[in-house]
Amino acid sequence: MAVSKLKQLKQSAKRAPLSFAVKVCIAIVLGLSFAVIWSTFSPTSTEEEVSIKRNSFGDISDSESENTIPKHKEKEKDKGKDKRIQKPHSKDATIEVPKTNGETVKKNETDVERENEKEEREKEEGEEEQGQIDEKAISEETQNPNENESENQNQNQNSNENSNENEEEGEEISDEEEEAMKIKSQIKIKKPLFDPSAQYHFKQCGTKSGTSYVPCLDFENDGSKRHTERTCPKTGTMCLVPAPKDYKEPLPWPERQNKIWYNNVAHPRLNSYIKSHSWLKISGDYLTFPKEKSLFKAGAPHYLDSIEEMVPDLEFGKNIRTVLDIGTVSSELSIALTQKNVLTLSLGLVNDQINLGQLVLERGIPVILQSLGSRRLDFPSGVFDAIHCGECDIAWHHNGGKLLLEMNRILRPGGYFITSDKHGDIETEKGMRKLLDSICWTVLAHSVDEESEVGIRVYQRPASNDIFEIRPSKNPPFCKENEDPDYAWYTPIQTCLHKIPVAIEERGSDWPTEWPSRLEIFPDWLADSKEKLNSDLHHWRSVVRKSYLNGLGVDWSTVRNVLDMKSIYGGFAAALASQNVWVMSVVPVHAPNTLPIIYERGLIGVYHDWCEPFSTYPRSYDLLHADHLFSRLKNRCKQPVGIVVEMDRILRPGGWAIVRDKLEILNPLETILKSLNWEIRMSYGKDKEGIICAQKMISRP
Repeated sequence: MAVSKLKQLKQSAKRAPLSFAVKVCIAIVLGLSFAVIWSTFSPTSTEEEVSIKRNSFGDISDSESENTIPKHKEKEKDKGKDKRIQKPHSKDATIEVPKTNGETVKKNETDVERENEKEEREKEEGEEEQGQIDEKAISEETQNPNENESENQNQNQNSNENSNENEEEGEEISDEEEEAMKIKSQIKIKKPLFDPSAQYHFKQCGTKSGTSYVPCLDFENDGSKRHTERTCPKTGTMCLVPAPKDYKEPLPWPERQNKIWYNNVAHPRLNSYIKSHSWLKISGDYLTFPKEKSLFKAGAPHYLDSIEEMVPDLEFGKNIRTVLDIGTVSSELSIALTQKNVLTLSLGLVNDQINLGQLVLERGIPVILQSLGSRRLDFPSGVFDAIHCGECDIAWHHNGGKLLLEMNRILRPGGYFITSDKHGDIETEKGMRKLLDSICWTVLAHSVDEESEVGIRVYQRPASNDIFEIRPSKNPPFCKENEDPDYAWYTPIQTCLHKIPVAIEERGSDWPTEWPSRLEIFPDWLADSKEKLNSDLHHWRSVVRKSYLNGLGVDWSTVRNVLDMKSIYGGFAAALASQNVWVMSVVPVHAPNTLPIIYERGLIGVYHDWCEPFSTYPRSYDLLHADHLFSRLKNRCKQPVGIVVEMDRILRPGGWAIVRDKLEILNPLETILKSLNWEIRMSYGKDKEGIICAQKMISRP
């Protein structure tokens, strides 16, 4: 029976075939089902894009890269990151990291912080050298602009080809490169140094400040009183120091060494001083310096001859090139030393209320204002060949001999300390003898010159450490090894002795070559830098010869006092060594410490922070030179315009300023200079770099 039913079902199935409409409906249902299934399980367009990104490994975002790194790779990356943020100790390192330790010297912080600052200076050395390379391109562009354009185009083309090749290869980014990209993306964009849209309106300083106002030394807005130590105003100095009435351009060199315009330096205290001193007198419109009325009874040349007879090894102008003259009274000794090819820096003390140092500058002789008190002078250690103190009335043996220890710091090992006086006393001689024995200075000569009637003493600093072993007392003690003798900016004088360098690769282990050979022949401790120094000298000689002396419109017959506001190796000063000028080279305190190199070459300079006023009188310089000074400030100063105001103070009317920097700085700077009534004599710019030559006018805004 079951079999019969099955046969009946088969026969019914055959008898009822499906219609065409039913078949179409079934096909549509199947197609829709397939579409739903495909859309559900197929990848989206976004997922396809991510897949393409990951296959190239050239543009992975931070979030994606972090999610795709395996755990064992994350540990390796963290180790690499810790390794990369360590500060390098290599002198030539060029890794740029933000400074976090601040101005440690000024704040007198710990030795560890000082070491960190030293590392920061060394890392900036690479940036300074790069600035020199950029400047070489600028100087050459003024000679062959078309040729440099083609070279720049070729370089850009090559760089583009290299970048395209790297993109095509699709190389994988390393952990270091990825970390650098992250840091770069987090760097904040700094504001421009000068606001291009700012309007500047300057006022003259108050009448109490006078025409000889020196900020940080004189009381604020009162030039009649002076601090015993450098004390800068908190708000900065933004006023303009006026020129004296009837101011005139200084006489050309060498005429100016014998007479100057009296109105340029006149003030009541000086007038009273002239009446009681015969070595200077008013003659018409001039202040003259009669040779027959010399401070040295037989004249300064005879005085120097007497010293050389006492110590023949001195050899002024050969063995002795850089001299510090303490307690500026007149420039007669400096002028006599100049005739012997000796570069003398006069130290004008802040307690000089007559402003005799201003007279010396007006005569064309180097002067720097300093306080000889509780702080170090703004010089590196072991740089002066000789120090002279003629009747300066300084009690060297008082206060534990602290001031003489400072002389010991800045005097070159084996250098000479020369004093002279007319009236010595037994107590002073006894105290000096005890102090000299404790620091192992040798008395080379002591005699009274019959013609000048002065007692002359010549001492010598030890040239080795052997003599310290036989000291009767260990007081003063040796300084700690981590105590850097070159730190000078706002640094207290240390009552200790620094050991003499002995290794051939250490500075101070050997006496420099005779002048003028020391300008180009470098000692063994500079062996690794000889190529840089030679390149620097060649660069600046080319710039000075091709551009500065002829191409800028500067009247060099009126230029004697020159200030290089940011020097590296002293190449600019060396290039001007054959001219009738002297150059004060300034090494900024935040830059690499290259000032000892400048002194080693027979040149002079100081440390300075351009966020503060410079230690000199108004109208001290005939020419200012600023090579990438502003672009290297890195927003350190709260009022960058204050630097331009300071330039206006220390440059005499009719003086010149040469500024080389980036165009983004020079363009607004030109506006500021014009607001000061300066005349722009020449400006040139190309490839984001440029130069301005400006002249300060006598009229004030």
